Amino acid sequence: MLLRLFTASFLTLLCLSSNAADCPDWSPARALDEITALQKQIDLWDDHYHRGGRSLVADEIYDQSRAQLNEWRDCFDLGLTPEPLRTAGGKIAHPVAHTGLDKLRDAQAVEHWLRDRNDIWVQPKVDGVAVTLIYRNGFLHQAISRGDGVNGQDWTTSARLIAAIPQTLSQPLDVLVQGELYWRLADHIQAQAGSFNARSTVAGLMARKNLNAEQAKGIGLFVWDWPQGPATLPARAAILDELGFPSTAPYSQPIKALADAERWRNHWYRAPLPFASDGIVLRQSQRPPAERWQARPSFWSVAWKYPFAQALAEVRKVQFNIGRTGRITPVLDLTPVKLDDRQIKRVSVSSLQRWVDMDIRPGDQVSISLAGLTIPRLEGVVLRSTERAELNVPSASDFHHLSCWQPTSGCESQFLARLTWLGSKQGLALPHVGRGTWEKLLDTGHLNGLLDWLTLDAQELANIDGFGDRSSARLLNSFNSARQRPFARWLKALGLPPTGQARLGDSWQALAQRNTEQWQAEPGIGPGRAAQLSAFFRDPQVLALSKTLHIAGINGF
Repeated sequence: MLLRLFTASFLTLLCLSSNAADCPDWSPARALDEITALQKQIDLWDDHYHRGGRSLVADEIYDQSRAQLNEWRDCFDLGLTPEPLRTAGGKIAHPVAHTGLDKLRDAQAVEHWLRDRNDIWVQPKVDGVAVTLIYRNGFLHQAISRGDGVNGQDWTTSARLIAAIPQTLSQPLDVLVQGELYWRLADHIQAQAGSFNARSTVAGLMARKNLNAEQAKGIGLFVWDWPQGPATLPARAAILDELGFPSTAPYSQPIKALADAERWRNHWYRAPLPFASDGIVLRQSQRPPAERWQARPSFWSVAWKYPFAQALAEVRKVQFNIGRTGRITPVLDLTPVKLDDRQIKRVSVSSLQRWVDMDIRPGDQVSISLAGLTIPRLEGVVLRSTERAELNVPSASDFHHLSCWQPTSGCESQFLARLTWLGSKQGLALPHVGRGTWEKLLDTGHLNGLLDWLTLDAQELANIDGFGDRSSARLLNSFNSARQRPFARWLKALGLPPTGQARLGDSWQALAQRNTEQWQAEPGIGPGRAAQLSAFFRDPQVLALSKTLHIAGINGF
């Protein structure tokens, strides 16, 4: 009884807390299910990456999923998201803890962070795996993976094989540095190629027990801090150069204002670099003593990521568009997301079979990219909603190149596609007639067949909202111009299957009398296309259309 009272009280608290404008409109039970599912997914990614060296998801999709989890937990008053590195710790303690980086959302957040701060430097955020390197009397003593920031794995054996890591310093000093092991890339342009799985490549190699010479040669080092070094960043960088570490001077630039940060962010996003980078890091030159560092985001450095190459989006609705030939294309309506300054609201799933394989439903979280920097592309499903909505999915067997010549129930999409094709440049090339025109005529009940528009008059159009005298006259002129189109164009507008180099002539009757064998005898016509053409000219609906065109006096019919 006490357990039930506690559960009821807890669920009531969830319900009262979920009133923010951007919070999901979920019942308390649904909220618990969805948050738990996302947490389990992120835990799986964390465990594979930090313990096994394998990245199961693109870094930016991981970051967005984690931000999504934080938002949901905040919406329903569930506190902070568990630490991602809690399963990543090893047996070796870091002498100095690895701090993390808070990620700033936008330029406004960057401007706010820069306010009242002095001596700020910017570096590219190298996309690799963090490491601690410890030198004793100038010799490499130990290499430790970041782990959970407090304890990590011993990477010393592999580190001794990596040429980018100095094995001996130019001076017999005790030195501890923190940096990034990255996968070497030649003239890598982040804006064009993305991260190229660079981070997971290095993570996977360092997780192995044996690293061969060729693999070790492909790993570079970027030292981003010397916790116990000189007080200023330029001094630290200069001495590290002298000691034999790879120079970071070209990638460490002073900034004073937001405009400087924006300029370097844009430069490193689009310039060729020897490594993948997923943003920039802003650092105060001076920071607290190393003994005060903790394994959590520091106040003296932050990250500002590049524009997403992939975005996480929630599916609002699944629509099934049926094209002129009966092809079914599922389209996802999305919660709007930005990619490269473009707002994406819809994405095609490409084919019905792909949708069946993915089983995407409203509420699912999917990853979206841009193909050729312009066309939204579905990459995959990131998280499935715990509630699987029922959908009215059309059957592929019900739609083909001879289906839906009228806007009957279930045929609205294909019929509209037929009209759109008919009036397009590929069909009759009707001026001032587009998909919107056909939709308006359909919605007002003026089109019950593919050719009903041929008999519309000015009075009928005048009674339709949105058609004034001028637009009605223009539309009638456009419809009337169709009567002058040549026979071959009318055939194509009606949906005649492609005919290759076949002779068509100028008579419907002659074409209708050809059988399958005669069509196949034409150049460029194979057995399948011959059967399609023969079926087209014998279909009752198509024959009815040809009679309508004959009565209308269209040449060839």
